[in-house]
Amino acid sequence: MSIKTRSTFSLVISGIITATVLLGAFAFGAGYYLFNEKVIDLSPLEQYNPGKPSIVLDDEGHEWARFALDKRDPVPFERIPKCLINAVLAAEDHEFFNHAGISVRGIARSLVVNMLHGRKAQGASTITQQLVKLLFFDGRKTFERKVKEQFYALLVERQCTKEQILEIYLNHVYFGAGIYGVEAAAQRFWGVSVSDLSIDQAAMLAGIIRSPGRYCPLVAPINAQRRRNLILRLMRDYHFISVSEYDAAYAKPLILRDNTVQNAEIAPHLKEALRIDLEELFGRKKLYSGGLVIQTTINRQIQQTAQQVFNEHIQRLKQSAHPYIDGALLTMDVQTGEIKALIGGASFAFSKFNRALQAKRQLGSIIKPIIFAAAVKQGRNFGEVAIDEPLEITMPNGRVWKPNNASGSFEGEMTLARALATSNNSVAIKTLLDVGCNNVQLLAEKFNITGLKPYPSLALGCVDVTLNTATAAFNVFANHGEYVKPYYISWVKDRWGKKIYKNQSHRQRILPAAVSDQVAKVLGLATDRLRKRLGERGLSCDVIGKTGTNNEFRTNFYIGSTPALTTGIYIGCDDNSPMGKNMFARKTAFPIFFALHKQLPCPIKHFSFDPALREQLIDEKTGEYLEDPATATACSILLPRAA
Repeated sequence: MSIKTRSTFSLVISGIITATVLLGAFAFGAGYYLFNEKVIDLSPLEQYNPGKPSIVLDDEGHEWARFALDKRDPVPFERIPKCLINAVLAAEDHEFFNHAGISVRGIARSLVVNMLHGRKAQGASTITQQLVKLLFFDGRKTFERKVKEQFYALLVERQCTKEQILEIYLNHVYFGAGIYGVEAAAQRFWGVSVSDLSIDQAAMLAGIIRSPGRYCPLVAPINAQRRRNLILRLMRDYHFISVSEYDAAYAKPLILRDNTVQNAEIAPHLKEALRIDLEELFGRKKLYSGGLVIQTTINRQIQQTAQQVFNEHIQRLKQSAHPYIDGALLTMDVQTGEIKALIGGASFAFSKFNRALQAKRQLGSIIKPIIFAAAVKQGRNFGEVAIDEPLEITMPNGRVWKPNNASGSFEGEMTLARALATSNNSVAIKTLLDVGCNNVQLLAEKFNITGLKPYPSLALGCVDVTLNTATAAFNVFANHGEYVKPYYISWVKDRWGKKIYKNQSHRQRILPAAVSDQVAKVLGLATDRLRKRLGERGLSCDVIGKTGTNNEFRTNFYIGSTPALTTGIYIGCDDNSPMGKNMFARKTAFPIFFALHKQLPCPIKHFSFDPALREQLIDEKTGEYLEDPATATACSILLPRAA
């Protein structure tokens, strides 16, 4: 016998001995409790107290959402369909009608398996134990609680019939998103009464019970469908349904109720992000029935305008370019980081995936302002001339890289101002190499952009980031070199008005204002070029901005700032497939930005610049100082006054 085999054999024997001792202890304890006729008061189970909902406020103090328990409508056992009973038994406790509250076989099997794995690999809770835990104990996992839970389970079985236990259990079990009880779940997911559930719907409900956060179809539809299919297989294997019933139910797609009220909600993706954060901070019970007041940074006017504009443009892109195009939008206050609008996708009912906070996409040319900022920090200025020409760069792996410009051509002489304004690749790569890849990488990390490799390809933004991260990084140039972390929760008060959470604003100076403002001035030139090229008019305040389009047109970014607000827009397909030929950000993301900000007030019309800088008119190709702004190639840059 090998050492490994002997070790395994010893663990099994140890597990069996342990199981025997524990089962003996349970038997002794249970006999003592039952002999003394201990009785549990189950009357509170018939009462329903939804508590006080939590209220979500916008930045003007008006309610725009709330978190509350769905109305729990208890149903008698006779109204619960057999398919749901069987689905729950298959998922949670298929021996329910054959044990007295605890499963001796299950406890022994669990102990042995856990011994072999050296950790908690398998549980042994019956439905009765789950009901006891739900009603009489908190979530702490201790040996003492487990023992008490099993004693209580035995007592509940003495006082109630199996049908009564199932009725109470199914009327109290949690299904995620504030939904308790099978009737509330059936109404919320499909708009039907529990008595009208089909086999596939019953299997989905049963599958959620094990982990509502992971399997609730409102939050994780893909996980929910996979879990449903597993429960269907178990129902077939336990002979609760026939093979033909299994095949028919398995083939059904996941279809939830078309909740038009939900579709009309303000910021549904942000509300879901709030729910996740607040559940983590305070727990489900406190969030849904604790009467919290949550002050958010959301601005109702900006959010509603953004939703209308965004959805109109996405629908146009779906029809004209690619049917699976989607995207995200995030608008933040330049100085404070307060998120004023957030859109995680065109349809929350279709997809709960938050593309503003969760989707990571290639940054592309949004990295270029950081490269030129590093150059200015080292003493360069935007009036300097570089040569736009073909490059051949030997990479660390020995391969020769021949980067190209988006236009497919090279211009020769141009200033750094023109290079950034036109998003020229060749000059950006040269500038990167002059400044040093490591220096740019370190500077980018201060902008919270991590994962960049110190290679020449860094100049093309070969790193995946969220829209939230990209927007906060760009905002540095609108905020005179200061980084502010975006946030959407200002504070939370409990039901008695005591503040129990307050956002801790994160501010950090990344660049000297004189450096940041020089870059911002050129980013204004970049946006002016776009506006003239596309004929966009009607915006009465200054705008700085940058497009980003990656190879094969998989991802588009446009991030722009007025003096008051920074808005980032991402456009792409969820599977990161190409959107089509010549799908540049100037055609997809930039028009959304412009259409939105034309409708928003501009309390501050112009950017201010560091007094250590002076404005200079130059020829954008040669760098020559000019006096006539009407010159075709004239542009205005900022230079240090000493220069």
